[in-house]
Amino acid sequence: MTGDADGDMLSWDESVFRDESVFEIDYVPETFRHRETQLESLKYALRPAVRGSRPLNTMVRGPPGTGKTTAVQKLFSELRTRTEVRTVHVNCQVDSTRYAVFSRLFEGIFDYEPPSSGISFKKLFGQITDRLVDDDEVLVVALDDVNYLFYENEASDTLYSLLRAHEAHAGAKIGVIIVSSDLSLDAIDELDSRVQSVFRPEEVYFPVYDVTEIYDILTERAARGFHDGVIETAELELVAELTGESGDLRVGIDLLRRAGLNAEMRASRTVAAEDVESAYDKSKYVHLSRSLRGLSDSERGLVRVLAEHDGERAGTVYEAFHEETDLGYTRYSEIINKLDRLGVIETAYADVEGRGRSRELTLAYDAEAILDRL
Repeated sequence: MTGDADGDMLSWDESVFRDESVFEIDYVPETFRHRETQLESLKYALRPAVRGSRPLNTMVRGPPGTGKTTAVQKLFSELRTRTEVRTVHVNCQVDSTRYAVFSRLFEGIFDYEPPSSGISFKKLFGQITDRLVDDDEVLVVALDDVNYLFYENEASDTLYSLLRAHEAHAGAKIGVIIVSSDLSLDAIDELDSRVQSVFRPEEVYFPVYDVTEIYDILTERAARGFHDGVIETAELELVAELTGESGDLRVGIDLLRRAGLNAEMRASRTVAAEDVESAYDKSKYVHLSRSLRGLSDSERGLVRVLAEHDGERAGTVYEAFHEETDLGYTRYSEIINKLDRLGVIETAYADVEGRGRSRELTLAYDAEAILDRL
């Protein structure tokens, strides 16, 4: 509905939002619908920690935007009220090496960051475990987006150190939750045998929300985030339908916020279908934006080269990448494999006349959309 002079126009100091933070991707809702079974499974695994014992290690899997991180954050919030349990949530997209993970654990335990240089991993590790033993605390570590540790070949060393902590430091009690959105990743198979022998996690799967569940969740989110009457049933159904096409709830949450901003741009008190439809052009790329944010400069450089040479042979892409970054073929191949697993590109081998088999690279998104987000 377009704003008009009959009171439907927003004034300068008004907003359609009651609480815009409700539409932030990392917002943890008070009520968490349609994940009761998964929450109970996680509680079962974590319950020993409340009794002062090491919790069961857990592997949480599911497509992006299915509530995995929110579930862990909600349970960690409950556990933090227990003085005998320490929880640390690590975003492995940001902290993708063993040292970076343990630096984050140090910060979570001591409430300040370790020195940026001059402290060995062994010393860092020892200070963490000594503190846990001295305070008689159980540490529960969530390695969120653990797939990034696998992409950097850091997963086995990181998990080995965590899982063997009680052997290196008597009395240290650490439980691990790994969270992965990469369904092609068989975490157990890709770990070293020394880790496989001690890591036998409980498995908790988070399936894609169906449209009815998406509508239910987004209706509650809209009621908390918007003023009364800002968005009606028809527009919410449209948001749910568009979100269902992606299977990622984060698309719907971002879509609500952008639709609200579009309404405000029109100085309207209500969100119209046109606001939702125009917002979707940006919101549908939430997963792409998040994936690109976690890349290094050289990785982003290769994505840019791929977008600028879309449809050209892999050899041409490599030459352009090498010219831009001065990196060799081995690193190029490693990044290609990572981008493939992130879903930014798709790779396939094909027979090329006179050259044998060659790898074909295809962008999984529109090249212009990728370049915009870089």
